[in-house]
Amino acid sequence: MSLDSSSYLNRELSWLEFNQRVLEEAQDPTQPLLERLKFLTIVSSNLDEFFEIRVAALKQLVDNRSDVHGPDGLRPPDVLSAIRNRVLRMVADQYQLLHETLLPALAHEGIHLRPVPQLNETQMAWAREQFRRDILPILTPLAVDPSHPFPQLLNKSVNLVILYSKPGQEEATRHAFVQIPRGIPRLISLPRESSNPREFILLSELVRHFVSEVFPGMKIHGAWPTRITRNSELYIDEEEAQNLLLTIEEELQKRNRGAAVRLELTQDCPAEIETYLLGHLELTPDDVYRVTGPVNLTQLFALTESGRGLPHLHDPLFTPSVPPPLQSPGRSFEAIRQNDILLHHPYESFQPIISLLEQAAVDPQVLAIKMTLYRTSGDSPLLNALITAAHNEKQVTILVELKARFDEANNIAWARKMEEAGIHVVYGLVGLKTHCKVLLIVRREESHLQSYLHLGTGNYHPRTARFYTDFSLLTCRPALTSEVASLFNVLTGMSETAHFDELLVAPFNFAPRLLELIHRESAHHRAGRPSGIFIKANALVDQEIIQSLYASSQEGVPIQLLIRGICCLRPGVPGLSENIHVRSIVDRFLEHSRIYVFTNGGDPLVFLGSADLMPRNLHRRVE
Repeated sequence: MSLDSSSYLNRELSWLEFNQRVLEEAQDPTQPLLERLKFLTIVSSNLDEFFEIRVAALKQLVDNRSDVHGPDGLRPPDVLSAIRNRVLRMVADQYQLLHETLLPALAHEGIHLRPVPQLNETQMAWAREQFRRDILPILTPLAVDPSHPFPQLLNKSVNLVILYSKPGQEEATRHAFVQIPRGIPRLISLPRESSNPREFILLSELVRHFVSEVFPGMKIHGAWPTRITRNSELYIDEEEAQNLLLTIEEELQKRNRGAAVRLELTQDCPAEIETYLLGHLELTPDDVYRVTGPVNLTQLFALTESGRGLPHLHDPLFTPSVPPPLQSPGRSFEAIRQNDILLHHPYESFQPIISLLEQAAVDPQVLAIKMTLYRTSGDSPLLNALITAAHNEKQVTILVELKARFDEANNIAWARKMEEAGIHVVYGLVGLKTHCKVLLIVRREESHLQSYLHLGTGNYHPRTARFYTDFSLLTCRPALTSEVASLFNVLTGMSETAHFDELLVAPFNFAPRLLELIHRESAHHRAGRPSGIFIKANALVDQEIIQSLYASSQEGVPIQLLIRGICCLRPGVPGLSENIHVRSIVDRFLEHSRIYVFTNGGDPLVFLGSADLMPRNLHRRVE
C-alpha cells in the first residue's frame, strides 16, 4: 500500500494529546478535588519523562544534522518546534488551573498552600527554627568563580540560582547555587490545632526565604528557583559489555549528568540570569519554560494525601474482589486444576497471584519456579516468596530485565539479593528487552510432573496492580505450559529459537501472526462472513500494522481501536480509514491491558498480551 505522510499522525504530538487528556481529568469539575490535583501532578511527571527521553533523542538528531523523518514527514527541527508550542500551552493551562481553581477550592476545604512571606509571626518563627535546625546543616552553597566552575546541576533537581556580592562591592555581583535537598519532604506541614486549617509550605520556598543565612556576611540581590531536565537514556552496547549488570550501573551514574534538554524558570527570574544559565547549559531560549508558580508541580503530589478525614476530596475506597475458587487458603493448585481462571485487575484482586507463589515456595511437592521480572515494588512479597522457595531448595530461575527504564537500580538491587539467596538470575537475550510477564511452577503430582502457569498483561507489581487495569490467566493446560517452558529455554540461552502454536511471542511469530489475522478478516468480509477487529493497547505506532488496518478498513472490515496513548493511525479518512474508530480511556485506573479480538467469520479469536503495537515491542522485545 502506497501512502503519503498525511495518512499518519506524528508520534510525539500524539503523545502530547494523550497528556492533554490527563490534564482534562484535572480540569474536570466532577472529579474529587484531590484527585484533580493528582492528575495535575501526573501531567508534570509525564512531561519530565517525555523530555528526558523523547525530546532528548530529537535534540541529538538535530545536533547530528540528521535528516531522518518518520512516516508523518516531519523532520526533527519541525517536531521540536511543534512540541514547544504545544507544551507551552499545556503548561500555561496547568498553572492557570492550579492558581485559579484548585488552590482556591482547597483553601475553601481548609487546605492551604501558604507562600512563606505570608506566614504570621508565630508561623514564621517556627519556620525559621525548622530551617536552622533541620535544613540549613544540609545545604551547601556552590559559588561560581575562577576557582569554582559552574556546578553540575543534577537532573530534575530544583536549585536556587543566587546573585550576591561582598559588602561594599555591590557592583561586583557573583553567582552561586543552592540545591534544594532531595532527601527530605518537599511539602512541610505547619503546626495546627485540631480545629485549624491544614497549612503547608514548600521546602523550596522556605530555603529561598532564608537563603541569606546560607551566605552570612554577603548581600543577596536575588534568589530564583530553577530546574534542569537532562537526557536520561542509557546507552549500552550489549555486544561489547562484559558484565551487563555492572555496565548498566556505570551508565546509571551518568543519568543525572546527561546533556541538558530543558530549563524551567519562574516568571520573576531576570533575563540576564536566564542568559547566564543558557550559556553554561548549552541551551537556547527555545529550551526555556517559564512558570507562574512553583517550579516542578510533581512536588504537590504530597498535598493529595492531606485530605485525611475529608473523604469527599478523594475517590471512594475500592476493594477488589477474589473469585470463589481462589478464596480458600492453600488451595491455589487445586483451583487451577479444576478450570482456567481469568482475573481482571484491579476489579479483581492481585492477591491470588501472590498467594500462588507463596504457596509454591513452601509446598514440598513444588520442584521448580521460573519467572520473568520487568518491574516490581521495592518490598515485593512476590520476590520474598521466591527467596523463601530458594531457601527451601527449590530450583528457582528468574529473568530480571535490567533495562526496564527508570527501574534499573531497583531491579539490580533485587537481582543481587536473589543471587545471594541462591536463585539463578539471568538477564535475557542480547539486544532484546524481556517485557513478557510469565510465571511457571513445576510440581510433582502422583506419578507425573504438573506445570502451572500465570500469564499477565501487567507487571508483577502489587502496588500498581491496585490501579492498573490488567488481566491474569491462571492455567495448567499442557499446550500452554509446554510452550512457556520452551520460551524459558530461549530466554536462559539454552535454545536459540522455539516453535509456538498457541502463543504469539515477539520477536518470533507475534508480528507475522498478527498481520495474518488482520488480513484474514478482510478475506472473511469479502466472503460475506462476519468480520471485525477490536484492539486495546497503550500505543499504535508500527507502520506495517497501521497499513494493514487501513487495508482492512478499505475492504469494509469494521475496526474498533482503544488506544490509551500514542496513536499514529489517522481514523475516519474517506477511502482510507472511515471504518476505523479510535477511542482513548483516561480515568481513575490506568488502562494497561492489551487485548486483540478477531471476529474470524463468527468463531472469535481473543488474545491477551503484554505488547503494544510499536516497532520496539514487535521486533526488539520479548513479548
